[in-house]
Amino acid sequence: MEWISLIGYLAACLTTLSFLPQAIKVIATRNTQGISLLMYAMFIVGLLLWLIYGVLIGNMAVSLANLLTLLFALPILVIKYQNR
Repeated sequence: MEWISLIGYLAACLTTLSFLPQAIKVIATRNTQGISLLMYAMFIVGLLLWLIYGVLIGNMAVSLANLLTLLFALPILVIKYQNR
């Protein structure tokens, strides 16, 4: 693997995994008081578009990172919506 791809995969891992603690906390506590519904809705749409873009250009790092982040962020959005 060339070093440029390694940087991309490392960046993808770090940014994706950064959402895991928040997702775990929100799922465990159901507390979304400090989270903006509009921000998470916009974020989810952005992730979906990045995922589509990554698939269309055939970039596995972009596709996988955005798919996983989408899976971590979506439960937060759902719980926030339920708590509104």
